[in-house]
Order: sequence, then C-alpha cells, then structure tokens
Amino acid sequence: MWVIAGLATLAAVAERQGVPVTGNTEASVAFLPLVFAAVAFGPFAALVVAALAGLGDLRRPYLRWAVYLPVRALTAAAAGLAAGAVVAPDGRTAFLTILLACLAASVVEMAADLIFNLGTQAVRRAGSPWALLRTLGPLILVYAPLYTPIVALLVYGYQLYSVAIVGAFLVPAIALQRLIHLYQQQREAVSSLEEANTRLERASLSFATALVATLDARDRYTAGHSAAVAIYSRDIAARMGLSDRDQQLVHLCGLVHDIGKVGLPAGLLEKPGALTLEERRQMEEHSAIGERILSKVADYSEIARIVRHHHERVDGLGYPDGLNDEDIPLLSRIISVADAYDAMTSDRPYRDAMPSRVARLRLAQAVESQFDTTVVAAFEAILAGAPEEYRTAARSDFDFEVQEEVRAPAMSVARIATA
Repeated sequence: MWVIAGLATLAAVAERQGVPVTGNTEASVAFLPLVFAAVAFGPFAALVVAALAGLGDLRRPYLRWAVYLPVRALTAAAAGLAAGAVVAPDGRTAFLTILLACLAASVVEMAADLIFNLGTQAVRRAGSPWALLRTLGPLILVYAPLYTPIVALLVYGYQLYSVAIVGAFLVPAIALQRLIHLYQQQREAVSSLEEANTRLERASLSFATALVATLDARDRYTAGHSAAVAIYSRDIAARMGLSDRDQQLVHLCGLVHDIGKVGLPAGLLEKPGALTLEERRQMEEHSAIGERILSKVADYSEIARIVRHHHERVDGLGYPDGLNDEDIPLLSRIISVADAYDAMTSDRPYRDAMPSRVARLRLAQAVESQFDTTVVAAFEAILAGAPEEYRTAARSDFDFEVQEEVRAPAMSVARIATA
C-alpha cells in the first residue's frame, strides 16, 4: 500500500507542476507514475493512484477539479485494463512483453485524455477542436515513443530488483519538470514586462509628440523642425556607431530639444525681423527653460540635461553654461549640428532657406569653434550620399506624427534613464 501512496504523491506533485500547453491544457510527467501503476499493479491500483493524486491537487476552479478527478481516475483504470490484456500484473514477464503492455497503456491513457479534452472544449465552446489536435498531436507523438520505454524499464527494474528504482528515476524527472515550469513562468513574466515596456514606450513618444505639437502651433516657420532634428540626430548617432540606446535617446531628445520656446514671451518667436540684443538674450533662455520643463517629468532627467546643453559650443562660447569640448554631452553636440543644419535649410521670416551645399559648407567652417569635428564629418558623410528630399527634410517620415507610428515603440523613458 505504501508503494501506491508513494506513486500517488509523485503524481500529485507532477500535476501541480504542469506546464501550460494552451490556455486550458497542461502537460506533466504524472503520466509516468500512472502508467507504471497501470502496468505493474493493474487497473484498480491505477485508479487509486490517479484519484489520490487528484485529491492532492485540489485547486481553483473547483468545478474543473471535480470533473477532472473522476475522468483522470477512469482514464488510468482504462490504461490498466489495456495493460492487463497484454500482461498480468505482478507477473515475471519478459521485457518485450512489458514494453508492449506499456505501449498499450500509454496509447489508451493518451487517447482517453485527448477525447476528454476535446469533449470539454466542445461543451465550453472554447475553440476549434482542430486547433487542439494540432497542439496536442505533436506532444502525443513525442510522449508515446519517449516515455513508453522509460516506463517499461521501470516496471522491469521493479520486478527484478525493488521499487526504489522507480523513485530514483521519477523524483529527478519531476524535478526537471519543475525547472521547465519555472522557466516557462519566467518567459511569461518577461513577455508581460516587454508588453508593459512597449506601452510605456508609446506613451513616452506620444508625450514628446504632444510637446512638439504645442511648440509647432505657436510658430508655423519652425513647424516640423523638431522632427527633422530628431531624424538627423538619430542618423548621425548611427553613423558614429553609437549604441541603439543612444540612437533612440538622441531621437527623443531631438524631438523635444526646443520645447523651452513655449516659455518665451508672446510674439518673440513670431517676430518677422531680426531680434534685438535683449530679445536674443531672451531667446537663449529657451534651452534652460526646456530643461526645467523636462526635469519635472518622471525619468526625464537625462533628456533634460542633453536638451539644456544643445546650444553649447566646443570653444566654450555657447549657452547657457559655456561648456567646451568633452564637457558637452556627446548627444548634445550631435543635436547642435542637426539643429543648425535644419535651421539653415529651412525658410525663416527674415530669410529664405539656404541650399544644402551652402549649409554644409558653413558647418565645415565652424568645426573646432562651434561644432564637434567628428559629428560634422559623420553628418557630411550621410548628406553626401543622401537624396535631395532627405537633405531638405521633405521625406514623409520627417513628419513627427508619422515618426510616432513608424518609430514607436522608441526606447521607454524609464529604460533610457536607468539603463
């Protein structure tokens, strides 16, 4: 009797560690102790093992448990009857005969279990039976040839030696299933985390887009400028061999680099002529204002710092802090070049857009004073081989609303800040 109790315990543990196959179906190595009991001890013993294992696997939903327990017990008993038709329980039998008995028990157990699953699915109207067959069919084709010889060896070893052989094999098998169960849980957790990150990424880019739309609504001359700077900056970072993270980060920073302009006095952005000295000083406050706005957004601290310094110069004559050379964040130096180029090649109230070749010449003339040489060289390499619609930011993906759809999910703010 203690052998039956031990088999039932092992089966119960295996059932609780079942690996989900579909939303309503699990696979487990409980098959092994059940078929062993069916072949070694007969149908009644198999029924008792299955029933005790089911009692030890009491979990919600209870209705499912109440239906599954008797069906599982009857399935095990049917496997015992099939095995008994080949070999009498407890009889000393040749290994080949035991193997045939195990095969008969396995086929009956799996067939009955499959019929039960199909019937349950039909009653619940939970999906196509063909889909279930496509899912469980390959498992059955693997289980039968893999586990049947194993059970036959266990039965043969039990008859020749002792029941300890059964425990020596089944305990590691159940432990292996536990590891598979934990691995699958980890995969599901990772998948859920990825979905959450995707939603956060879309929200992050949508938030940046909303900020840009606020700015563009104020000044029709600079509408689309932020989207162009974002793409140019991202492409420069890629050309320089920066990581995917930095490429995504500079793209997001490029979108919001001028957001501080929403805090400028009314009429300053829209002024058609040249700015006075005082107005220019006010205009130069926009990068610091942008930092203050962005720093109030959770996890935007790195973005705020990059935006603050996108008007610094490598010779130290920029604003707002007069940083120079390597003290200026690299991504800020990239945005500075992209920003200047798009500004020169775009129409303004006080001048027409420059041709791309003229703007590129001016960038080259300002290396080592205003711009980083490496950044300008990378951008020139891009522009030299680019079509005119790219050089003039006329390509469709330079529309920031298109960017939101095409680029999303961009790197989430949380991942940017904590990577």
